Amino acid sequence: MEPDLIVPPIYSPLSPAIHPSHAAIDARTAEWADHFSIGSDALRSHLVQHDIGTFAARILPDGREEVISLTADFIIWLFGVDDGYCEEGDIGTRPGDLMGALSRLLRIAQNPEVTMLADDPLAQGLRDLRYRMDLYGTPGQVARWVDALREYFSSVVWESSFRSRGAVPDLNDYTLMRIYDGATSVMMPLLEMGHGYELQPLERDLTAVRATAEMAYFIICWDNDIFSHHKEKRAGGFYLNAVRVLAEERGLSQDKALTLAIAQRDRVMNLFLRVTEHLRIFGSPQLRQFLDSLGHFIRGAQDWGVSSVRYTTPDDPANLPSTFCDTPSDDSLDPLDIPAIAWWWDLLPDGDPSRSPHEFTQATTVDSLIHPIAQRTA
Repeated sequence: MEPDLIVPPIYSPLSPAIHPSHAAIDARTAEWADHFSIGSDALRSHLVQHDIGTFAARILPDGREEVISLTADFIIWLFGVDDGYCEEGDIGTRPGDLMGALSRLLRIAQNPEVTMLADDPLAQGLRDLRYRMDLYGTPGQVARWVDALREYFSSVVWESSFRSRGAVPDLNDYTLMRIYDGATSVMMPLLEMGHGYELQPLERDLTAVRATAEMAYFIICWDNDIFSHHKEKRAGGFYLNAVRVLAEERGLSQDKALTLAIAQRDRVMNLFLRVTEHLRIFGSPQLRQFLDSLGHFIRGAQDWGVSSVRYTTPDDPANLPSTFCDTPSDDSLDPLDIPAIAWWWDLLPDGDPSRSPHEFTQATTVDSLIHPIAQRTA
């Protein structure tokens, strides 16, 4: 067996931040999980020690406290589903049964008044979450949250199909699956609710804005795979993460696969910074706030990932960094060789990633960041 990985400091040009009430939020989330009996007693006893309220306070460091608490409760609920149903539960290797269970929960999210699953703790917790979503979000935001929950459920069933066979997907499939089963897209409406605005479809549905959110998902999920590798490997069961997928697909050692995973997330981080800088120039104040929140989400996940006992596993310590670095290990401007996401690099103005953001004139519009391929072929 290969020795444990030593994770070096990774590139993080984003500033850390945290809401001042993070300790109180964390305590309330532990109480909420106990009240609704989220997960088994054993699982819940671990989850409430993972500083999940603090994680939410990093995602929305200057957001509304009641929405940060809602976010934290939702995250611990997601872990109740992911850890309890998908990874440790009996149905985690039975995709059909898992799809049925998750579809019933989705019905609760769509219509919390339905007379279903009255004695199911996860369903009861989800009802509470949905009612609070209605308090702090618009009907459109709640609808998008339900749609994103459907995406998440679909992707974890896809992952279950690999778990049931003990199979490792190829890199392209894993990337596509991971940006949804990381439960990142379900957080997007909460980023808006946390600051009391709704991003309008004119901007939210633009390809570049959607792609920028996906870049954030990728960075968060690749970082999580890097930080959680020790935890997952030591559990002894079947696991999937980017390090393992890269090692198997490219025939690499764990150390070299880790190096490649870090280079991939660094390259996406550079692209994220370039595209968001352009979008800020021409976007509305709401879009700029949304882009700020994506940055907080990325950095918050990083700070939480290297500090939470969920990943540091003090009884068998993981070799995680305590700091971050200021320079990327890979500053290439070439697209990653992953078809599902390679098109992100086409979103840079004129399709020319070598040009500095400061070289673009005010004649550039958001639309030029959105449809460069269509413009070149028109």
